[in-house]
Amino acid sequence: MSLGKPDFTKEILDRLHGNIHLIKGNHEGAALTYPKRFASIRDYHELRIDEADQSNGKQKIILFHYAMRTWNGSHRGVWQLYGHSHGTLPDDEMALSFDVGVDCHNFYPVSYEEVKETMKRKKWTPPFAPRN
Repeated sequence: MSLGKPDFTKEILDRLHGNIHLIKGNHEGAALTYPKRFASIRDYHELRIDEADQSNGKQKIILFHYAMRTWNGSHRGVWQLYGHSHGTLPDDEMALSFDVGVDCHNFYPVSYEEVKETMKRKKWTPPFAPRN
């Protein structure tokens, strides 16, 4: 999140609106000097989003700083969102994972709808699905 000095990081955090949830990575020293600014601070998080397109009405998303080759539910359509690689890791069209680091997206956060559209373009298929 921040390679800057604590005061610079505080200035940035104070300009952000809403609840901020920090998924810790390898450059969080400055951000962690202001823990009260975050609604939560975690190494890893499994998130469930209301999603009418899913048969169970939910989309499960794994949040982790680092890209993984496999994750909890990866063979069942669970998405994994990561950062860390700064756009240097080639996208895997066969995996429901996506680099959401702001440095890969013109220094803007990626919306859920943008992630959803990206995941729709993936070539992933359930490994146990019937084949034609």
